[in-house]
Amino acid sequence: MKTWFRRRYLDLLGSIYIYNEHRGYRSIDRVLEAVRRRAPGDHALIAAIEKHRADERKHYVMFRRWFELRGEMPYHIDRTCGHIDRFVEIMFRSTIDDLDTDQIVARDELFERLCRVITLTEQRGYRQVEILLRHPLVRGDPVLMRIFAIIERDEPSHWAPYEGWLRAHGKRDPNWWEHAIDSFIHSELLFLKLPLLFLHPRLRRRTEWADAQDPAERLASPFSLTPAH
Repeated sequence: MKTWFRRRYLDLLGSIYIYNEHRGYRSIDRVLEAVRRRAPGDHALIAAIEKHRADERKHYVMFRRWFELRGEMPYHIDRTCGHIDRFVEIMFRSTIDDLDTDQIVARDELFERLCRVITLTEQRGYRQVEILLRHPLVRGDPVLMRIFAIIERDEPSHWAPYEGWLRAHGKRDPNWWEHAIDSFIHSELLFLKLPLLFLHPRLRRRTEWADAQDPAERLASPFSLTPAH
């Protein structure tokens, strides 16, 4: 029973993460489109967001490798477990896929709102990884520990360009309401959705990888998941 519990928990944890990492880099494609059109001469900002996108892709591939080593596919997790999905839906009343990039480029208040959403999402991710690196179930998996250690190292550079843009343009930091929404989304996942998924008797696994339709990116892996000795 203990072995089943541990495997189920790690499978769900990995499934939620691999969904969010894939959703992350595909969503950043939309952000890059907006930034390149809004500030084509801001090469430093564009380069920082491109690095963020590359890191999210790298993290996705790491989790894919982890599942492949286990000989399993991830559980079929959808946007209801996506932090950035829920945040965008609440703040913009639109799904990420339906977000009007032209409107965000044209309206200053919408672009800065998007920057605050991404900043809070990435900072939340960093705090969560710090917790997971101390979690006894995670610590028993050396490959997963290596993945989370890499994510912990990468995360601070992910919110930096958006936070930096806000400050450079005299925009405000996230307010108490935006922090409250971020906390609500996290609590909703942790205390409601994760337990429901854990107890679901017929939770389906994916039949293909999320990046199966991503052009020219399949299985690109510049690193090894072999734990360092």
